[in-house]
Amino acid sequence: MRYRNLIISAVAMAAVASMPRVGATELSGYTVRQLLEPCIEGDNDARWGAAAEGECEQYITGFVDAFLLLTKDPKAAGVCLPPAGNRPDEVRWAFMKWAAENRDKRDEPAVVGLLATVKEKFPCK
Repeated sequence: MRYRNLIISAVAMAAVASMPRVGATELSGYTVRQLLEPCIEGDNDARWGAAAEGECEQYITGFVDAFLLLTKDPKAAGVCLPPAGNRPDEVRWAFMKWAAENRDKRDEPAVVGLLATVKEKFPCK
């Protein structure tokens, strides 16, 4: 089930990336604060923690897929992401740390926070 959702996310992101950008000038209203909630609850809530973690990591997976698709050469952009196998979890932890360090940016779009996270927390060395 999880892999099916990831495949659907990847196909959807590829379809969106291939669409013309006419009229697409605004980001969604989904904020750092809203993404942070399921990311944190994934570790704290015994009842819906697994579902919350999945929600968080699927958003992150979609973001990372779009980032890789649109960036072409992430290393040239100074970003060296962790290996694919554990990437969503590692980016989730990095995002939570970034959000804790940047409380004043929690009302910004989640994608802006994730972009800052991968640039700050996964620099190429």
